[in-house]
Amino acid sequence: MGIYLVSVGAREWFDADEEEGMGAVAAGLDEELRRRGLPPYRSVPEEPEFVRGSGTRFEEKLVPPMEGFLRLAQDRLAPSEPESLLDWSVLVPVPLDVEIELPVESSYSDTTVIAGAPRILDLAGRLAEAVRLPLDEIPEACDNLDLTMWFLDGEAKRVAEARPGPWAEDLDAAFYVALYLRAAQHSLRRGCPIVYS
Repeated sequence: MGIYLVSVGAREWFDADEEEGMGAVAAGLDEELRRRGLPPYRSVPEEPEFVRGSGTRFEEKLVPPMEGFLRLAQDRLAPSEPESLLDWSVLVPVPLDVEIELPVESSYSDTTVIAGAPRILDLAGRLAEAVRLPLDEIPEACDNLDLTMWFLDGEAKRVAEARPGPWAEDLDAAFYVALYLRAAQHSLRRGCPIVYS
């Protein structure tokens, strides 16, 4: 149980089944992209077979409390930017200046809010720079809770002792900075959507 961020493959993305698939979201996004003069988002890859450490899937669990991360975002970003960083239900590798809200039920809301990974990468990247997140130490492949376990199982504390800095003062906040950064990077690298599940 709990809230996860997971990558989605083409089969689920284009599936029109209301219970299992995201076809209504895919169709709604394409319609909104057409209205904005942008090409449809059709190049979604198939979800590959799971291979730990391959970096072809994304699955992380939102475990730590978010209060410190919310304060960090409010302190370091422009007034409207924390909402852009946090209030989406689907992340796509499409350049969107403004989120797209669709009247389609999502896992935790009556609507679906779609954000563009380039924008989320920019916002999370600015927070990572602000807290001097040691990106060379933090897992890049997030196939199976790699990032979650790195922060929860003690590796983050060990690195924080060796490489202190603003990031080490609130490891819960640092987790969410890393989570959104890695999610956006994965979406862009693989060309896949990422959703809350």
